[in-house]
Amino acid sequence: MLRGAASSKRTTLSQWCTSKSEASAKGTSMVCMSMTSYFQSDKVSDKANNRRFGKYFVRPNFATVKRNVDLESRVTELEVELAVWKQAHATALESSEREAKTLGGQLATLNRQIVSMENFMTHNLLILCIIDADECLFTESLLKQGHNGGRHAAQQITKCIAEYLTNEDVHILGHLSFWISIYYNKRGLVESLISRGICSLEQFEAFVAGFSQASPRFVMVDVGVENESTSTKIKEYLQTYIRFPQTQRVFFAGGKENTYALTFNSLENDQLLGKLVMLHGRSEDASDMRKYRFPIVRSECLSTSQRLLSSKNPSPLAMNGLVSSVTDYGLPTPCSPPRSTSSSTETKPLDPSLPLHKHSPPPCNEYYLMSCSKGGACKYSHSYILTPDQLATLAINAKKAPCNFLKNGLLCPYGDRCCWGHTCPNGPKCFHLSKGKCWFKGESMHSLELPALG
Repeated sequence: MLRGAASSKRTTLSQWCTSKSEASAKGTSMVCMSMTSYFQSDKVSDKANNRRFGKYFVRPNFATVKRNVDLESRVTELEVELAVWKQAHATALESSEREAKTLGGQLATLNRQIVSMENFMTHNLLILCIIDADECLFTESLLKQGHNGGRHAAQQITKCIAEYLTNEDVHILGHLSFWISIYYNKRGLVESLISRGICSLEQFEAFVAGFSQASPRFVMVDVGVENESTSTKIKEYLQTYIRFPQTQRVFFAGGKENTYALTFNSLENDQLLGKLVMLHGRSEDASDMRKYRFPIVRSECLSTSQRLLSSKNPSPLAMNGLVSSVTDYGLPTPCSPPRSTSSSTETKPLDPSLPLHKHSPPPCNEYYLMSCSKGGACKYSHSYILTPDQLATLAINAKKAPCNFLKNGLLCPYGDRCCWGHTCPNGPKCFHLSKGKCWFKGESMHSLELPALG
């Protein structure tokens, strides 16, 4: 068995040496020949071969083999880890590219918005006008003109503000957008206007329509009857719109220090008060605003509500404007012109042969049944001496004419004490109502209920 192994070794080594001798140096060939001859001897053992040729054939060490296995395992782990990191890097790179693309799109959008905002601020500059009509109202002459008065009022305010901007050399580049907003308590304002003979409900509503139709940017807003509704809305308006960068000026009519002081102080703290310009009537006192040093623009079309409404000097009982005159048909007339034959201070008896309404002048229904606010300017007589029966007849006849408050859609402040009719004497089956000719035109004036305040 050993001999077979030796023979196999000799054959393999001989072949190796033969091929090596063709490519190696002479010294190497001699070693091969010596080894070949040596292996041909059967007397040489493997132990001897190991001793003689140990320097050419080294038996692997166990520690070395283990280290090689560990290194190969470590290399495998590192290759796996490297593959993981490569995958993570590729994923991160892809995500980064997507994010960069998204940010690029957002940046482009922001740039477009900046350009758009610059164009907007250049071409859509705002000039605003806000009016507290509970404090500042238009003149009586404009209100009486109805629809035309509203249009004229809008034109005059626009002209007044345009002249101010020109005279003050306010440099505004680009397109201007001019807005007027008027807030008021319609019910309270109309009652006061009617009671003082300044204008009728129809004239006021026509005025509002004319003003609003003068421009799509002009509005008059009824805020309702809640306490301080008008000032609350205007405060919010000022706090909001004056902060817009495109708002160049805000013209404010009707502002009183005791009402708007907190708003003014807030705007002053935010350094926004410089945008505010006060709009006053020609003779309006502006001393209460002196501490703020507002620029002041005066317009002939405006008047303080207090000055306008107090000019008529109503009596306490006529605070809500009950109409005192009656036509020959028994209809109340809102604004009856005074006549030279107005009531005299001298008392005189009635002619019993004539009906009450046939006297010249007829007795004043409100004077005898309630209280007349016109005094000596009333065109009806306050000087007759009426008997209880005549007073009863006067009261019955007065009820045949509709209360002007209810007729115009308002609540009557006198309630059951009102001398005028709150319901049609003919009731729901009124013949004239079916023809549209009944004098009692207000809602519920043909119902069974009495729509009064009590």
